Amino acid sequence: MTVPSDRSPSMKELGKLLSHVLRHAPERLGIAIDEHGWTPVEPLIAQARKAGFKIDRSVLERVVAENDKQRFTLSADGLRIRAAQGHSIAIDLALEPSEPPDVLFQGTERHNLDEIFAKGLVAGSRRHVHLSLHQETAIRVGGRHGTPVALRIAARRMHADGIAFWQADNGVWLTIYVPPEYLSF
Repeated sequence: MTVPSDRSPSMKELGKLLSHVLRHAPERLGIAIDEHGWTPVEPLIAQARKAGFKIDRSVLERVVAENDKQRFTLSADGLRIRAAQGHSIAIDLALEPSEPPDVLFQGTERHNLDEIFAKGLVAGSRRHVHLSLHQETAIRVGGRHGTPVALRIAARRMHADGIAFWQADNGVWLTIYVPPEYLSF
């Protein structure tokens, strides 16, 4: 995504840039991401400006605060930023394992159901399977490219059977894999 330098990018455009760079391709802006997904804010801003994006500290803070999915986390001291989840690059978010609620949800498209019920939910190119606390959120996620379906995941039962869960900074639940026997509608 490129934005002409004669106008300021929208919050959505900046959110897409940050999602791409912080989750998948830090090299796009020539920034370094540490083993826990963090990068210093000032070099990120400088490199984004060098790439033609009109951004400063206040704009970055607005993108973080206004992102509809709360995809980004600023460190407590405000000096670093990372994506809350969704990485395809090898990082360790350093999250503590958590006990999930009884049921979590995963949104998908109807045409994926046969494969999912045969193989389970796999992370694909991402590091984790993303699960929602609310069915409505899962439906919204599943409807991005087709007819949405919300799958129910017997999360507490999975956890009792020894499968680990983590909760990302933005509240999204993460696990490595959901076997088919824990799935239903």
